[in-house]
Amino acid sequence: MMDSFDKLYGAIVAKRLGDPETSYVARLTGKGRGKIAQKVGEEAVEVVIAAIQDDRAATVSEAADLMFHLGVLLADIGANFDDVRAELDRREGVSGLAEKAGRKG
Repeated sequence: MMDSFDKLYGAIVAKRLGDPETSYVARLTGKGRGKIAQKVGEEAVEVVIAAIQDDRAATVSEAADLMFHLGVLLADIGANFDDVRAELDRREGVSGLAEKAGRKG
């Protein structure tokens, strides 16, 4: 059964090579990874601002925008939400402090 993230990712992949005149995903993809990453950052900041303002509805709405743009970025690097799920599964049961200490770099 496909969840919302799977459906979102499928739509993103289907639109990546579409017509940039009619597809935001195709237009953003055509601008390159730097622009895609910039949009992820902008959306993340908008989530933070909405949360600081204690605006639940805006935080949820901006989080949806963030997940959309994250999906575009994942598709651009050849990854998907299953890769993120696998990483979360790998971290399950590991203390956040221990996980962070075990990272390289």
